Amino acid sequence: MNRLLVISLTLMMVLSGATTVFSSMDKQRAEKKAIVLAVFGTTYPKALQSILNLQEKMQRAFPGMPVKMAFTSEIVRAKWATRAKDDQWRAEHPEIPDFLYRIRNPLATIAILQDEGYRQIAVQSTHIFAGEEYENLKSEIEALNSIETLRKRDKPFKKIILGRPALGASGDVRPYRVDLAAAAEIIKQDVVQARNNRSVLVYMGHGNEIFSTGAYVEFEAVLRDANPDLPIFIGNVEGFPEPRRVLKELQHADIKRITLFPLMVVAGDHAANDMAGDEADSWKNMFEKAGIEVMPVLRGLGELDGWADLYVRHLKEAMSDYGF
Repeated sequence: MNRLLVISLTLMMVLSGATTVFSSMDKQRAEKKAIVLAVFGTTYPKALQSILNLQEKMQRAFPGMPVKMAFTSEIVRAKWATRAKDDQWRAEHPEIPDFLYRIRNPLATIAILQDEGYRQIAVQSTHIFAGEEYENLKSEIEALNSIETLRKRDKPFKKIILGRPALGASGDVRPYRVDLAAAAEIIKQDVVQARNNRSVLVYMGHGNEIFSTGAYVEFEAVLRDANPDLPIFIGNVEGFPEPRRVLKELQHADIKRITLFPLMVVAGDHAANDMAGDEADSWKNMFEKAGIEVMPVLRGLGELDGWADLYVRHLKEAMSDYGF
């Protein structure tokens, strides 16, 4: 009997210890956290500095968490995948970080992190406004958060949260008007440059054809209110206000000189071609043909430390709001 009792007690201790070990492993797995930076992306090597600056700022703000970048644009990702197989191109561009050749979309990036044991993931959108791509990203995250399993410990994610874009998002927790004012303050140096050029200030946003671009119109009003002595205009590549409407407003105000900036995180293809390119339908040529002198500036917003800090602050606030 004594021998059986000893064996029974030993088995109980072993099983108890194993349960504790597994419980500890489950807890550690649930507590592993990571960050995903969701960027539209760019194929222009010179424009990469903008998004690499965002990643560096985010990593400095959260030194204990890995910060992974993801591109939301399928076309951009495909271009980098093609370059990954081009030995000559890679040899000619040694400055390109290796991870860009393996860049994934946000959904795939989250899946890879989950496979590596991360159960809490914070995603920060680096889009300008809460438009089509942001809403798609939001839907994917909501779907992942909704996954249920028979056992709680088998849930693929404990929590996934999303930080709002630069110009804010709908809701009463973080009023978007505060974000508009903060963004306007960050780019006040553009106002100074336009004044020094003795010109008005014009921005080219990306916009969207199937989603309201009212955020750009309201942001234009905020910029004008903050700088009543300087005419400021915002137009979009897609959606309202279109470039011809901007041109009509410039002509109506009898404006003859403009400083033209991209209102985009990176000064990539749209900035180099649609905005400042040599093509007949570029904004620069369109305005110049109408007798307006154009001074284009190829600078992505991501190059500005203040703009990068804006996304860091949005993610910190999302973490606070959702108990991350």
